[in-house]
Amino acid sequence: MLFISIREAKNRLTALARLVEKGETIVVTRKGKPIFDLIPHRTNVLRLEQGEKFLKKRGVKDIFPFVADDFDDPLPEDFLVRPLR
Repeated sequence: MLFISIREAKNRLTALARLVEKGETIVVTRKGKPIFDLIPHRTNVLRLEQGEKFLKKRGVKDIFPFVADDFDDPLPEDFLVRPLR
């Protein structure tokens, strides 16, 4: 992981982009404090197959086994001020 000031990052953006393309993570700082990261772009972050495999391994058949019929119905106006039962 490379740390670089925002001023230097501005002046070396093309060279930094090449490093990021090779997999490097660069932390850009201002006055020594991190403000953002330059990271490689990921096109497939969410892998549903892996999630399904994880759940199947643990015996979970349905993520939402039950959804109440009134799930989408509006809440009563006094819902947030009523004490819980």
